[in-house]
Formats: sequence, structure tokens, C-alpha cells
Amino acid sequence: MTGIVSEESGVGKSVEGTSSGQRCQSGEALAEWRSSEQVENGITSTSPPYWDSDDGDDGPKPLELFGRYTWKIEKFSQINKRELRSSPFEVGGYKWYILIYPQGCDVCNHLSLFLCVANHDKLLPGWSHFAQFTIAVVNKDPKKSKYSDTLHRFWKKEHDWGWKKFMELSKVYDGFVDTSDNLIIKAQVQVIREKSDRPFRCLDCQYRRELVRVYLTNVEQICRRFVEERRSKLGKLIEDKARWSSFFSFWGEIDQTSKRHMSREKTDVILKVVVKHFFIEKEVTSTLVMDSLHSGLKALEGQTKNQKAKVKLLDAEEIPAPIVHVEKDMFVLVDDVLLLLERAAIEPLPPKDEKCPQNRTKDGDSGEDFNKDSIERDERRLTELGRRTLEIFVLAHIFSNKIEVAYQEAVALKRQEELIREEEAAWQAESDQKAKRGSEREKKSKKKTGQTKTEQPKRKGQREGGELYCLCT
Repeated sequence: MTGIVSEESGVGKSVEGTSSGQRCQSGEALAEWRSSEQVENGITSTSPPYWDSDDGDDGPKPLELFGRYTWKIEKFSQINKRELRSSPFEVGGYKWYILIYPQGCDVCNHLSLFLCVANHDKLLPGWSHFAQFTIAVVNKDPKKSKYSDTLHRFWKKEHDWGWKKFMELSKVYDGFVDTSDNLIIKAQVQVIREKSDRPFRCLDCQYRRELVRVYLTNVEQICRRFVEERRSKLGKLIEDKARWSSFFSFWGEIDQTSKRHMSREKTDVILKVVVKHFFIEKEVTSTLVMDSLHSGLKALEGQTKNQKAKVKLLDAEEIPAPIVHVEKDMFVLVDDVLLLLERAAIEPLPPKDEKCPQNRTKDGDSGEDFNKDSIERDERRLTELGRRTLEIFVLAHIFSNKIEVAYQEAVALKRQEELIREEEAAWQAESDQKAKRGSEREKKSKKKTGQTKTEQPKRKGQREGGELYCLCT
């Protein structure tokens, strides 16, 4: 990262800029970003409505906050300046520019590239722009184009962000600089409207699909890791026979009304925790994880309402029996918590996709185009991962924060009552012991007193026979 910007535009020339709100209908721009065999050109989405929908609020839509920009640098081999910057372009209501260091920024033999906020020094105090962006250096062979994605919150002290070692200079002339000595750099910028109260969809549809092709495997790993961790904890609880038996007894003694009350939680309470747990600003996959959870939430709501457009699993598998229902503003466990815990501890996630999008992207295999079928399969997988992750999160949250708390309170109360009984028993035993000792002392005292009276000597003036006489005259 660098904090230096040049006032000179050098020999760079801006030839294309797509501002916010504009959309390339033909899909040609995307085809230049990644291999043309990996991009859907003009295919209408056949996904269920909630896959391509947002929460219906009145704010700007992701499409309106997304833009593309192309920068053509002419006579690249003749550049002797330390840095160049593109003309400003607008995305999401903010102005940006691309900053390039042809000989590297604080590094040698590398091309350095950054996305920068234009006129950052003139913005109001406290400004902040949160964006996900992709920068690419275009190769004459689209499959060999070099691209990088990142997620960053721009602010006063971090108004530029990018890569010091974007690519080695020795590779720049390997198809990246064309026969006319031009270097083409492209940027895709998505300004993010994040939410703290629920999973959200924040990516332009086509940009999102492109990222899914690269990062679906990473999203799957994040979801699987979380589910496995929670399943492991539940498994340990069940394997602890003494504790599980104790919990089983506790739950059996609770009335049905209390069980129903403890088996539900407000959606906004849990969803805030979900966002806090999964949305990490520095992780480029965070937006797709939120997207997956957003789709999973919509799927749960759709299941609850018995909508016709239900989620389809990969390979036409049947939807597993749900763990959670959404009722108005509440998450509700669908069955007895003991059965759900045992089920969650052993029920596996769907098998991994061996032919994952990331592998297809990297190896450039054209055996399966980026077509309608692959898009729908990826969407289904994202939705199912989000749904299962959200169900386990809700189950674990309700169990840990309500049911287990009540169990621990009951155990503590029971233990307290046992301690009180033990103290009372100890006090009673001590009292009985004291009373016994007192009784024994009293008996000994009486016995000693009786012996003293029996052995008492005669007094002066007393004679045998009990007659008294006077000694005075």
C-alpha cells in the first residue's frame, strides 16, 4: 500500500469507464475478465426468486453501486515515471482512480497496482467507503489474464489499497503488452452496503457469479468448518453419559409450555450474531458467505411458508427434514431438542463438489462451460450451504443461550438445595450432639450431686438421733 499519488497522468489514457447504475447487457466485458469459456453471456437466471433478490429495502441496489473501468496505457515500454494514475471514475457515488508503479512500489521487479479514493483529502471528516474490487491486467489470451480480488474499508489513513507484488515484470511482456505497446488494466468495483442485523446480498449479479466461480470452494470450507465444530461439541455432550443423562432428566421434568418458550428465539437476536461471526472485513470471501446465508435464510422462510419455489439440492436429492422454522419474527426448533441435538451430531453435510468451480477456473478446462446448468448448480449449493449452516447456528445458539443456561441454573439450584440440606443436616447433627453432650453432663452433675449429699459430714451442734442443743448460756 502506498500513500503517494501523482498529479501527472503520464502517458496513461482512459478509454472506457462504466459508472454506477450502468450494466453491460452483452456480457462481453466479463468475458475479457476471465476466460470466455467461464462466463455466461446473456443467459437469464432461472433461479428461484430469493436467489436473486435482496431484502426489499429502499436503499441503492448492488447493481447501482457497481461499476467497471478500463485503463489503456500506451507506449508502456517507454514509461520512465515512478508512478502513474488513471483518470478518476465514479462508482457507487464515489470517485476512484487506479495507481500503478511500473517498476514496483518499495519492491523490485514487480508491477504494483492500487485502487485509490480520489480527492480523499477534500472529503468530510470521518468518511469511509467500503468496497470489494477486482483489478486485472489483460492478456491477449483471456485465460492467462492476471487478476486479484480484495475487500477493504477505505478511510482517511487507508485511502488506497492494492498489491505491491501484483505480478512480476518479467511476465508483463508475455502477452500482456500488445503489439502496439499498450497495457490494458481493468477494474471492477462494488461499493458495499453492509448490514449488522441480518445476512445481506451486496454484489452485482454478474460480478457475484464471477466471484462464485473462484471462491465457492472457500465458502464451502468456511461453512463446513463451522458446522463440524458445532457438531463436535454436540457429540462430546452426548458422549458424556453422566451429563447427557442429567440433561435428559432435566428436560423431561420441564412442562411443555416452558419447553416451547426455550425452543425459540427472535430472528433479529440470532441474525446479528450470525453477521458478527461470519462477516470479516478483511476476508474477500465474506461477501459470498453473507450471500450464502442470505439465500439460506430465504430458503428457510420459503420452506416455512410452503412456497412452490422450493430449494433444490444437487443431483435432485430430497431436502433433509428441517431443524428450524421461521415463524414471523422467531426462529423455532421443529422438534424436541434432544432429538434435534442427536440428529445434528450425526447428520452429515452434502458431499463436497469434486468438480468445484475454483478448479475449473484455474485449470482452464473447457469441458464444462459457464452455462445455465452450472450456474444453477452453484446457486443451489450456495443456498444449501447457507441453509444448513444457519440451521446449525440457530440450534447451537438456542441450546447454548437458553436451554443449556436453564439446565445449568437448574443444576446450580439443585446443588444449592443439596448444600442447604447438607448444612441443615450438619447443623442438626451438631445440635443433637450438643444436646447429647449436655444431657450427659447433666446426668453426671446430678449423679455427682447425689453422691455429695450422701457422704456429707456432721455439723457442729448436731448429735446422733437428730436432737439439737444450744451452746449459748
